[in-house]
Amino acid sequence: MDQPRIRPTKASVAAFLKSIAPEQKRKDAATLAALFKKITGERPVMWGDAIVGYGKFHYKATSTEGDWFRTGFSPRKANFSLYILEWHGKPSPLLKKLGKFKAGGGCLYVNKLADIDLDVLAELIKESYARKHGNEV
Repeated sequence: MDQPRIRPTKASVAAFLKSIAPEQKRKDAATLAALFKKITGERPVMWGDAIVGYGKFHYKATSTEGDWFRTGFSPRKANFSLYILEWHGKPSPLLKKLGKFKAGGGCLYVNKLADIDLDVLAELIKESYARKHGNEV
């Protein structure tokens, strides 16, 4: 079986967050980091070069097996990727209240936090984190 190419690293989440530019994106990333930590109670871990993940689970699929984070985010150049959607099933009704975003591939894509309601985002993170994924680690 293939292993996922993105894996947890020992890189510093704090150093990564401090390196984000421009300043507003760095501030938004710090806000997200605090929100995810508060809701999950988990210590953030860098996954690959640019994903801040919270929690961990083990999965097995037809051709791949490995570990993945339960929820998290990545401050990409164009937007924030928020890893909080189900891969299968119907979308949360909370999405109608969130604000301006795009969705696809299990992620929400948000340009900046000012575009969304952070209280609704907090509820979506809670939903995502509470979901059972594969064999919990």
